[in-house]
Formats: sequence, structure tokens, C-alpha cells
Amino acid sequence: MSDQPRQPRSPRKPGKPYRRPQKDPVRMLAFEALRAVDERDAYANLVLPPLLRKAREKGDFDTRDAALATELVYGTLRWQGTYDAIIAACVDRPLREVDPPVLDVLSLGAHQLLGTRIPTHAAVSASVELARVVLGDGRAKFVNAVLRKIAQDDLDAWLEKVAPPYDEDPEDHLAVVHSHPRWVVSALWDSLGGGRAGIEDLLAADNERPEVTLVARPGRATAEELLREDAAVPGRWSPYAVRLAEGGEPGAVEAVRENRAGVQDEGSQLVALALANAPLDGPDEKWLDGCAGPGGKAALLAALAAERGALLLASEKQPHRAGLVAKALDGNPGPYQVIAADGTRPPWRPGSFDRVLMDVPCTGLGALRRRPEARWRRRPDDLDGFAPLQRSLLHTALDSVRVGGVVGYATCSPHLAETRAVVDDVLKQRPEAELVDARPLLAGVPELGEGPDVQLWPHLHGTDAMYLALIRRTG
Repeated sequence: MSDQPRQPRSPRKPGKPYRRPQKDPVRMLAFEALRAVDERDAYANLVLPPLLRKAREKGDFDTRDAALATELVYGTLRWQGTYDAIIAACVDRPLREVDPPVLDVLSLGAHQLLGTRIPTHAAVSASVELARVVLGDGRAKFVNAVLRKIAQDDLDAWLEKVAPPYDEDPEDHLAVVHSHPRWVVSALWDSLGGGRAGIEDLLAADNERPEVTLVARPGRATAEELLREDAAVPGRWSPYAVRLAEGGEPGAVEAVRENRAGVQDEGSQLVALALANAPLDGPDEKWLDGCAGPGGKAALLAALAAERGALLLASEKQPHRAGLVAKALDGNPGPYQVIAADGTRPPWRPGSFDRVLMDVPCTGLGALRRRPEARWRRRPDDLDGFAPLQRSLLHTALDSVRVGGVVGYATCSPHLAETRAVVDDVLKQRPEAELVDARPLLAGVPELGEGPDVQLWPHLHGTDAMYLALIRRTG
């Protein structure tokens, strides 16, 4: 190995000393997370925690650093569409010709300039320094030039420039202003109905940081116990829900560490509770969760079943997800079983269960608060891929429930093609089944529509946009 010092990658002016780029651990981590989301189709909520844990173990991070890194990652992903429109107005080439790592650095910089309180000079200099470290001096100059253009206006001024007027193209205006793909705006608007105010409120809610909501698993923990935690407040609708104020850490809660409680959106809790409380004709001994991964609803259902002496069978097609279900149910006091099985070819006999939940695979458009990258990853033709599976699983659910029993069909998507269209199509072929009004089973929850099915909304209920249809087999 040569003893000569490494030369800088870009030439420097005579007499100007070379300065080695300084690594900023917070922005380096944010950049690493964004690259994982882009390159590996990873989800930020899965990528970020181990990166933060590793940084803490190395001593690079404190609580404020972790909070800033989290905001940079999620904020950049939420507002990616808006920032792309602004960046496109500041470069002399189509965005598709800008290297993805460069675009990630620019988006991080844009978020610091337009979406945080970080001073302009600090946002630009930190982003340029990050570019020097991860991209090199040449492309750092490009980043510097673009960000200085962006810094000339605030977000409102930029939106005036890059968003088409609402009167000319309402959907495209909302897509740019609220950072959603146009097709998602159109689909959500169709599902929600109503005028401009409602869809603007919904899109704005999708861009808000969601609260962390805990569930006290019945018979093992209580909401009162969880409310003794710092920064804990009662849930809005579920008797088992407790919300953690900003900064609350679920892993610090003893009941969560002991698996007596878990993290679960209140909408998900309401779906499980509605199915569990639906009136039955006949016995109430065997329950099925037919798409149980990763286990949140199954854990709540198992606890509720245990209080009645009923057995829950939790089935999940993917073995690794079935493992997550088993972990979630570990310690449940009542009888349960977890299996890895394909719900479209079930190993159980028809008519075996009194209650069946099918929370089917879907586009996930109802959880964009938690997985903001999903809005950019999904495509309209994904609906065609899910449609046959969703219908097949609902048929399986109706085959699996006994006469007099109840099926809950659920999705974490409000898209009409994944909700009412599926239920209507299947019921046309199943004269022995009928819809049950689900609204009375969500006691106290307002604005549930005309029924008999239920659609929850982030802006109206503070939950993910969960859909539920309850169906009784009558013959």
C-alpha cells in the first residue's frame, strides 16, 4: 500500500486547502433509510428502527437526534410528490434523468427548507455537506445550486407556482398540494364522496404524523393500567385503546414488553370488536382469523375468545408472518392455534366456525399515514391483482362459517374496488348470505354513513381508513 495520502476526487483551486467532508450522523441515517426504501422497496417503519437502535448503540444519537432523523425520513416520503414538482421547476432536465441518490439528497434538503423550522442556511449547508460525503464534490455543486433556488420561496409560494389552479384541474391541484398521486386522489374522493372540504381534510390527515395507539389485551391488561404510563391518554372509541402522546415509546411500557398489550391502530381494534360482538344464532365456540398476519387483530380476538371459552384458529399463508402471529398470541390464556395455510385452499372443514374474520390483502391505501411510501409504490393495476384473491378469500370465509354464524370482511383500504365492489359481487353469488348492519356494533363512533357496512376515516375518526362488512350465513 502506498504511503502517499489519497488525493481528493475533484480538482481544487491552487492555494485552496482541501477540506474533508464532515459526516452528519442524523442526515446520513436519513439518507440511508431513503435509499433502502427506494432500492429495496423497503418500508420506512421497518427500516428506521434498527438504524436508530444501531446509532444509539454507537453513541451517535440522543433522543433529539432520533426525533429529527425520523421527521426527515417520514416528512420527505410524505411530501415526495410536492417536492418533486418543486425540484422539477429548479432543474434543467426531466427528473427521471436525475440519479435517484441525488434526488434523495435534494428531497431531504427540500423538506428541511420547506417543511421544518431548520434555518435556511443550515438546511442548505447540511444538505450540500451530505452530498459531498455520499455523492462527491461535483454533484454537491448541483445540489447546492438547486437548493438555493428552492430557498428563494416558502412552500405556499412554491405551490402557487407548481400546482395547477383548482378550477382548471381539481384532482391534479390536490395531488400536488397534498402530495398524493392523482389516481389515489381520485379513488379516495370517489370513496369519500362530498365536495372539496372533505377530500382536502382527508388528504391533509394522511400527511399528519399518526399517534401511537396501544391495545390492552382483555384478561391480561387493562386500559387503566396503560393509562398510568407517562404521556398516555384514553382512546377515542375502543375500551381497550390508549394513545401515547408524541414521544411516547411503546417498548418502555411493561405490559407491551410482557405481550399483555400491543401496538394496534384503533380502527383495527374496532373491526375485531365488531366481529366479536355481532349477535349469533347458536353456539359461540370456534373463531377463525383467516388472514391473521402479522397478528394484531388475532391477538385481540384470541383474548376476547378466551373470556368466553372459545377457541381461535389463526391462519396465515406466509410462514414467517405466521411466526409473527404466534409471537403476538404467546401467553394468551385461552385455547388457540396458529397455522400456516393458504386461505383460498383451506385445510379445515366447511361450516366449522361461528365467527370468521377475513382481513384481506389490499393496496393499503387506508394506512398512508403510517406507510407514506405506499402511495408512490402502488399503481392502479395493483387493484386487478388483488381483486380475484379478495373475492376468493371472502368465498372461503362464507364457506367456513356455519349457518347462523357471522363473517367479517375487512380491508385497510377505502378503495371501492376493494370494499363494496368485492362484497356486492360475492353476495350476488351467495343467496344464503346477507349483510348485517355493523354500525350499532361501533357504539359511540360518529359519521358511519348509511350502512350497513362501515368505512372509517383518518380525518373523521383519527384511525386508519379501515373498511368492515359483516355478513351472516343464513342457509
